[in-house]
Amino acid sequence: MLHLLRKKTCLKKAGFLYLLALAMLYSDFAVAQYSNYTSADLNMPDHDAKPYYFGMTIGISSARFQTELHPRFLEDDSVFVAEPTNSGGFALGLSATARISDRFQLRFNPQLLFIDRSIFYHLKHPDLDGLTEVTKNVESVIVSFPFQIKFQSDRIGNFRVYTLAGFKADIDMASNARAKKAEELVKIKRYDYGPEFGIGFNFFFNSFIFSPEIKITNGLNNIHARDENLRFSSVFDRIRSKMIVFSIHLEG
Repeated sequence: MLHLLRKKTCLKKAGFLYLLALAMLYSDFAVAQYSNYTSADLNMPDHDAKPYYFGMTIGISSARFQTELHPRFLEDDSVFVAEPTNSGGFALGLSATARISDRFQLRFNPQLLFIDRSIFYHLKHPDLDGLTEVTKNVESVIVSFPFQIKFQSDRIGNFRVYTLAGFKADIDMASNARAKKAEELVKIKRYDYGPEFGIGFNFFFNSFIFSPEIKITNGLNNIHARDENLRFSSVFDRIRSKMIVFSIHLEG
């Protein structure tokens, strides 16, 4: 047993030293590459001096509901399981970025998101189609208004990395909260808001900046319009939104 523990410890130390060596090699390589760049090699060398610039955004998302079950769920004899599942979507948007300093930028990135979120149910009794396992889809068309602060690294040749943090306000244009014939629906409210955090990379080309980015966005508002008369909706107390978004920004 002691021999195995020593072996595991040695492997962990070796792995750590290997990662450390890779990081040192990469940093040396980045510095060497940067030192080899001349002003003639840099694309858009005056871009950092711009007070503001604009761009467009296209993205895909993995979205799901974050749910809290209602106390009535334990008393309900018609639904055994009610769980949200991951679903995909895509987004289109514009961006406007203003320079604050060499390190910080302020970005406004309004987007139109098309999202289809799902909830899986296991029923005690079969429904009209004779099924005991059903999935209810909630389609949303969201207009999102995020404001973000970007913290960016030094530019290494035609490459840069940045992190971001911000806050968003969402309007669901396809909200079904006021739907009258809603026996089979999960009602979702129109408005949401919450924080965003992410990381991205700038690749400078001759006439534009290509910026892949990934961010996590969580809603703080309870978007569930609960109706105790609806069996698919009454089992939930609170529902919040949660998304992971991968975006491509094309900026000038």
